[in-house]
Amino acid sequence: MGLFDTPELRAFRAEVRAFLAEHLDDELVQATRAGLHLPRETVARWQAALGRRGWGAPHWPASAGGPGWDEARRYIFEEETAFADAPLGDVLGLFLAGPMLIAEGSPAQRARYLPGILHGQEFWCQGFSEPNAGSDLASLKTTARLEGDEWVIDGQKTWLSGGHMADQMFLLARTEPLGRPQAGLSMFVVDMRLPGLSLQPILTIDEGHSVNALFIDGVRIPAANLVGQRGQGWTYAKDLLARERVNNAQAARTKRDIVALEQLARRLTDDAGRPLADDPRVRRRLASLTADFIALESAVLGVVAEQMAGREPGPAASTLKIRGSELQQRVTETAMGWLGRAGLLLQPGYGSGPLDEAATGWVERHLFRRVVTIYAGSNEIQKSIIAKSLLGM
Repeated sequence: MGLFDTPELRAFRAEVRAFLAEHLDDELVQATRAGLHLPRETVARWQAALGRRGWGAPHWPASAGGPGWDEARRYIFEEETAFADAPLGDVLGLFLAGPMLIAEGSPAQRARYLPGILHGQEFWCQGFSEPNAGSDLASLKTTARLEGDEWVIDGQKTWLSGGHMADQMFLLARTEPLGRPQAGLSMFVVDMRLPGLSLQPILTIDEGHSVNALFIDGVRIPAANLVGQRGQGWTYAKDLLARERVNNAQAARTKRDIVALEQLARRLTDDAGRPLADDPRVRRRLASLTADFIALESAVLGVVAEQMAGREPGPAASTLKIRGSELQQRVTETAMGWLGRAGLLLQPGYGSGPLDEAATGWVERHLFRRVVTIYAGSNEIQKSIIAKSLLGM
C-alpha cells in the first residue's frame, strides 16, 4: 500500500477536489496557466477563498491558524491544486514570513500579522539580498541602529520578489558592527509604506515585473518590530531558507508541467504533419523526464515521511532544491525546443505577431525559470552545503 493509499487520504483527496470544483473559477485557472506574474487581486481572491475554508496555510500548525494537516495531506493538497491550475498564493508570506513569525515572533507579532497572510489581506516581500551580498548574506551592509524606542535602518536591497505588491517586508540588517559577520545580524518587520523606502522595478528576462530594487534611507520602525532576539538573524535566515528550499523542489507543479508537455507533444506536428508524440526521440525525452521526476518525487516523499515522524530534512533540502530546480528548467527547455518558432513569441500584451495557443505560458515559464537555480541560495552554494554536511568534505 502506498503512502497515500488509505481510505482516510482517499476521502481527503475527494474533499479537496470538491472544494476546487466549487471555488476555483475559470478566470483563476486561465490566469495561472497564462503566466507567472499574477496580479495581486487574483492571488488575494484565491487566498481569501482558502482562508474562509480554513485552508489558507496547509503547512501551518492549527495553533497558528493552519488546518493542522499532516504532511501527507499537505502533499495531496499541493498536488491537487497544481493539477487544477490554482494560483500559488503569496508564497513569501505563506512559506517564509509566516513560519518565521510562528517560530520566532512575539505573541503580538503573530496576532498582528498571521491573519492577514491567511486571508490574502497583506502581502510580504523578503529584504535579504543586496548588490554585493546575494548568496553570501554574511556580507550584507544594510544597518539598523537603535535610537530610543525606534530602529533606524539605512541601506539597499535587491531582487525583492513581489516588493511592489507587498505591505510588509521581513528584513535582515546588521545591528552589531563588530565580531563575526554572521553574529551581527538581526531580523525585522518593516511596513513597506513607510517614508524613506524607495522601490525601483527590475524587469526580468521574460519582460515581467516581479522583482525590485529597494533603497532604504533613514527608515524608522518601532523597537517592537525586531523579530526574536537581537543578533540572531543569521540563525533565523538559515532556518527560513531551508524551508524555502524544500518548497522550491516544486514536485507537484513539475508533475503538472510534464503532463502538459505530453499533451503538447500530441498536439504539435512535424514538417510531414505527424504528431511529435510519434517520434521515438520525443518519447525518449519524455521517458527521461518522467524517470527523473519519479526519482525527485520519491525523494520528496521521503522528506514528507521524515517530517511526519517529526524530523526536519536538514541538508537534504539542498538536494531537493538542486534536483527540483534543474528538472523545472529541463521541462521548459524541452517545450521550447518542440515549439520552435511559436516559442519565440511572447504574449500579445508585450509581443507582436501571431501567437500559437500551444505556446501559452511556456515562454514565460522557460524564461523566468532561468532564476530557479539561483534564488534561495544558488545551486553552487547548495552543492557546497552537501559536500560539507552530507559528504564530510
